[in-house]
Amino acid sequence: MRRLLLLLRHAKADRPPGVPDLDRPLDARGRAAAPRMGAYLAAEGLQPDLALISPSQRTRETWEAAAEALGGVPTQIVPAIYEAAPEALLDAVRAAPAEAGTLILVGHNPGIEALADSLVASGPREARNRLAGGFPTAALAVITFAGEDWSAVGRTGRLERFVRPKDLGAGAD
Repeated sequence: MRRLLLLLRHAKADRPPGVPDLDRPLDARGRAAAPRMGAYLAAEGLQPDLALISPSQRTRETWEAAAEALGGVPTQIVPAIYEAAPEALLDAVRAAPAEAGTLILVGHNPGIEALADSLVASGPREARNRLAGGFPTAALAVITFAGEDWSAVGRTGRLERFVRPKDLGAGAD
């Protein structure tokens, strides 16, 4: 069976004075990029069976705006992935139910970029080169795995594509 992991970094966030990091909202550029990425997911048939979301305001806003184009997607807020190291993110992926053939994780850098780097073993050179250039806000990595469930996911993934908002005509992030 094929597993599809979608890694989405939160969209660009504002830094209002006195607002704790956990409560930072999206800025205008982020509010424009998040639904654009959701529309891309929908247009490409990348429909998640389950969404794992960091509890931060910016990740929740990113997912809410993106998910509008996808209809109802079961969503779990996972405190352990807030600004987490790649190992903690991988633990969250590995704990996902087998019934979720397509999983989206909405999180933060540097963890999400490091997780993508640690999982990708192959894929089109152009996509791997773009990923190697950094994981900007609202970017999406689409990684496939073979397997019956998520528990054994490791460095066997194939990076199918790496899409940034600017690739879709949005401003650079």
